[in-house]
Amino acid sequence: MRAIGARRKIAPSAITAAALADPNPVTRNLLSPEHLALIESGVGVSIASRDGGMLPNLVRALAGRVGPSGELTVFLSGSDGAGVLADLRANGEIAVVFSRPATHRTLQLKGRGVTIARARPADAVLVRQRTEAMVAELESLGYEGRFARVLLSFEPGDLVTVRFRPESAFDQTPGPRAGAALGGARAVIGEKGASLGEAGVATGGAPDAAPAGQEAVATRIPPRPPARLDAIRQCLEGAAPAVIATCAPDGAPNASYLSQVQYVDAQHIALSFQFFNKTRANVLANPRARLVVIDPWRGAMYRLTIRYLRTETQGALFEHMRAMLESIASHTGMAGVFRLLGADVYRVEDIELAHGEPSPAQSGPNRLAALRMAATRIAACNDLNTLLDETLAALHQQLDIAHSMMLLLDRAARRLYTVASRGYSASGVGSEVPLGAGVVGVAVREGTPIRLSRLTEAYAYGRAVREAAAREGLDGAFETEIPFPGLVAPRSQLAVPIRMAGETVGALLVESGEDMRFGYDDEDALVTLAALLGQTMHVLQQRDEGEPAREATPDAGASAGATGADAATIAAACRDAPIAVTGEPVTVRHYPIDNSVFLGDDYLIKGVAGAVLWALVSDHVTQGRTAFSNRELRLDPRVRLPDVGDNLEARLVLLQRRLVERRACVQIEKSGRGRFCLRVTRPLRLLQVR
Repeated sequence: MRAIGARRKIAPSAITAAALADPNPVTRNLLSPEHLALIESGVGVSIASRDGGMLPNLVRALAGRVGPSGELTVFLSGSDGAGVLADLRANGEIAVVFSRPATHRTLQLKGRGVTIARARPADAVLVRQRTEAMVAELESLGYEGRFARVLLSFEPGDLVTVRFRPESAFDQTPGPRAGAALGGARAVIGEKGASLGEAGVATGGAPDAAPAGQEAVATRIPPRPPARLDAIRQCLEGAAPAVIATCAPDGAPNASYLSQVQYVDAQHIALSFQFFNKTRANVLANPRARLVVIDPWRGAMYRLTIRYLRTETQGALFEHMRAMLESIASHTGMAGVFRLLGADVYRVEDIELAHGEPSPAQSGPNRLAALRMAATRIAACNDLNTLLDETLAALHQQLDIAHSMMLLLDRAARRLYTVASRGYSASGVGSEVPLGAGVVGVAVREGTPIRLSRLTEAYAYGRAVREAAAREGLDGAFETEIPFPGLVAPRSQLAVPIRMAGETVGALLVESGEDMRFGYDDEDALVTLAALLGQTMHVLQQRDEGEPAREATPDAGASAGATGADAATIAAACRDAPIAVTGEPVTVRHYPIDNSVFLGDDYLIKGVAGAVLWALVSDHVTQGRTAFSNRELRLDPRVRLPDVGDNLEARLVLLQRRLVERRACVQIEKSGRGRFCLRVTRPLRLLQVR
């Protein structure tokens, strides 16, 4: 995918003066000039219908037009919509949804009594203008023109018109009032005089005859190759919104855009239950539905026949989907407002290609072979410092992921701290992310991987919800927006928790400036890699903590955790390369409130790593010590290591890397298993600030 350029403003097509001035019910009671402008511009259009067995159907249409007397004409490909056209001819029940991709402003119109006809040459010209406007808008959002043109492709000779008079309208813009009826009242009087409920349609009204001079279109359903769900997982990424069609008990079809479709297994998917109450009410009464999903690379569309099974409000699936939404919410200030109510699980009964060519297998590195090579590199590591570097190097060299970082959890402070990164101009080592903030903070808090494949699209949806909630007076519940870690404007992110001995201890975060960079296969590979990484970290930590306890021998220059020959060996290792201490003294300031440490006026570190550094330099200044062991630090009351499960080695690695990065006059060098030396090149003056 190409990078986003400057967004082009798309001018909606001109609306006829007759349509705006017309006094009939569709313009007077249902639609504002803004709604009419939405219909008469380049927007996404979908048509929902239902058959005699109350099974809904769905097709992506191409454009809409409001006529001089208030009737609505929708243009679609006859071959793509053959099933929908057959339904409309049989019963005339119709629902049409219009949605602008940039803002997610969405409008649904319902009615009955349709006219189906072949399009005229002038209609094809109008549709071409509208689809080109839609292509331009999609390109401004970062979609490739190739994708957009395949998505909106049609043959002029296959173009069909569906005309009807809308009888009810609903605002379906994502937000707390999604699905609210338009027209100023819960009941709207249609032209035929029937009473309409909030989500119902007028009863009665046979399809109109075809206009004079236009030929009615025969229904012909072309053969479509079947597909497997696991072969089209890329269509469930959410990069191109899915549309679901349901049917109410009274026979009224309904169409809604979805924010999330989650692959569960080869036979099941889960849909997000948030704002679309009519969709939920319909599937509880009539469990069969139709879903259209889009290949984000090629623009092919697949229509799934699905059956509602259950709603999960807890458990791994629900928590994973909730975490996905909350990671978006945390970046858009919508935590607590933009939330998942349930994960609706459906069985997939059938999949058909609805438009375009079948999706080929995705290209990229062979994940299994790459994973094998990465695992070999990790297995060869014998200390945490090497493990961090080898893991991120393997991500780059084996899985072609250029931007990555590893963060570990400070459980007591409820924050993540960065211990290693690769691919950035600044390492960011020591930077912190609050637990629950952004994609990585939510992934660790919930203990589930989170993958955002088109961040512009995801955050546009979040902004739409935010704006809708603000109109409802809920803006006081918003949090302050936070910046992305790493890349200034990432287009794809994947955060995978690292678990060690049953506990989540940190995460791998990878990101890219490309859309759709990480797919299901990448997620599977990184989850496996993170499991191996956590196991290796646990082995290294157990080995380090398993060093036999020794009696302390207060020998200046030797580790307080060693005795006899061991103490002499440790001290000798640190004396092998004597360091000349020269220059003006450097003031080391320590703030006990958060254990932050400054070298001169330069902030260095805080938290546990800060407490470790203060203990080391204190012993160096007062006792002349240069040799230390991990074990003594773990038992040192000045350090106050939070939990037994806290990884002291990780704190030392963080401190070591931070000192190197700041080119400090104090450095830490490993001198053996669980042992290290303090190298000081300037005199130190200690100052504790209360």
